[in-house]
Amino acid sequence: MTTVIDVDARGMRHCETTALGVLLRHQGLDLSEPMLFGLGSGLSFVYWDAKNMDFPFLGGRVKPFELTRNLAATLGLELLVQETASPRKAWENVRASLDAGRPVGLQLDSYHLEYFSSKVHFGGHVVAMYGYDDHDAHLVDTAQQGGAVSTSLASLAEARAARGPMTARHRSFTLTVPRDLPSPAERIVPAITACADAFLDPPIANLGHRGIEKAAKLVRTWLQRTDAPERDLPQAALLMEKAGTGGALFRNLYRDFLDECAQLLDSEHLRTGHGLYAEAATLWTEVAEMIAKAGESGDARCLVQAGTVLGDLSRIEREAMQALSRLGSEPPSALQP
Repeated sequence: MTTVIDVDARGMRHCETTALGVLLRHQGLDLSEPMLFGLGSGLSFVYWDAKNMDFPFLGGRVKPFELTRNLAATLGLELLVQETASPRKAWENVRASLDAGRPVGLQLDSYHLEYFSSKVHFGGHVVAMYGYDDHDAHLVDTAQQGGAVSTSLASLAEARAARGPMTARHRSFTLTVPRDLPSPAERIVPAITACADAFLDPPIANLGHRGIEKAAKLVRTWLQRTDAPERDLPQAALLMEKAGTGGALFRNLYRDFLDECAQLLDSEHLRTGHGLYAEAATLWTEVAEMIAKAGESGDARCLVQAGTVLGDLSRIEREAMQALSRLGSEPPSALQP
């Protein structure tokens, strides 16, 4: 038995936006990756450290699947999510969608996927599935992982059944684009102001600009935080650059989103936010380089320097989001042709 749907299997930089792009292009809605990320209010920051963690984690986006929920709400898409504790039912859910000619999104643990280049458990990974045969599942993943890829049905079942941080219960989902889809340009302002408000007023000190400020203080202690700094600090830097979709903890994507928006909306606040995020993106890559260097050399001065730049970043991103939060109070701006 073989079911393969004709899809535009374009691998992008980030897993969730890659999957969203596949599902939406199949329905005739083709948005750039920065636009998908921005309309999903995807940018955030978290300094995550817990007793069961070997080393702190810096995250640059909202939690897994929140971007999908945000994007569906922003554009009025019908989002159908199915979860179950039963592996058999989980497979039936996916197969029914594929057999009906609809690609389906899956949240799973990338560790079990046979094509995956780095064997690290990450339960918030998202792929689009567009076909299967008796042995393999046909998926679309990021460009870094190969775009259109295959993994055995057994490995896919393992990945979907995994439990641990950020995992979901065999989650699968589909999106339906409404006939009266609002123009994405009309939804830019609410998406940006929602993202800015969440960043400026986080519920806990580990998130948003307060989280970056916290990271600025705590990163200086990272050499004492581990018995293997030569392993853990370069790994943290690698995650910042590679898991941050080519660097800068997703700031590159948000910068490009704001640039696209500035072509559509004439707004001084938007131009200010774009300029500050262009500056922030460069500085985040510098921070990652300093953290890696500290691990390789054991020189604490690199972490002091990283902490100083993180302090600057907290201020820069706060000012950027303050400007962007004022978009909603501007008089309605005419869309430029």
